[in-house]
Amino acid sequence: MYKLKLLFVLLLFSFFSKSNAQSNKVVYAELGGPGIASANFDMRFSKAQDGFGGRLGVGGFSLSNDLDGGHTSIFTIPAGINYLLGKDGRNYFEIGAGFTYIGASSRNDFSSGSETFHSSFGNLTLGYRLAPTNGGFVFKAQITPIFGSGFFVPYYGGVGFGYKF
Repeated sequence: MYKLKLLFVLLLFSFFSKSNAQSNKVVYAELGGPGIASANFDMRFSKAQDGFGGRLGVGGFSLSNDLDGGHTSIFTIPAGINYLLGKDGRNYFEIGAGFTYIGASSRNDFSSGSETFHSSFGNLTLGYRLAPTNGGFVFKAQITPIFGSGFFVPYYGGVGFGYKF
């Protein structure tokens, strides 16, 4: 757990301290993947179109159960580093690793109790990214194995749509 927190702090520091890396920024929405349902910011750590970069996002969703008046809210913060490999300036193979903080709260209208849950899980990313050199529409599709204390889900994935500027 300590290593995951350290990775998160280093990633945040990298995002805000690299003032020279002002190009190759992507904002995208992702369904599945590390954030489950999230909005993300991704940037390269240099001015190159490929190479090392990082992502930080925020996500969540809410579920209701009309039968028992229950309501559950999920909040996620996916963070990670990635590496893009590509030769044509448009199509890339993405390799990455990161972790996701997850918080959940649940309440039942028919009882006065509520429950909260906080945890995190790690992830790997192997996928395709379409990101034109001069900006524009971005598409991502990946396999994202997730793992944590006592579990491993190898066949999980996601898709993302966004804009590169």
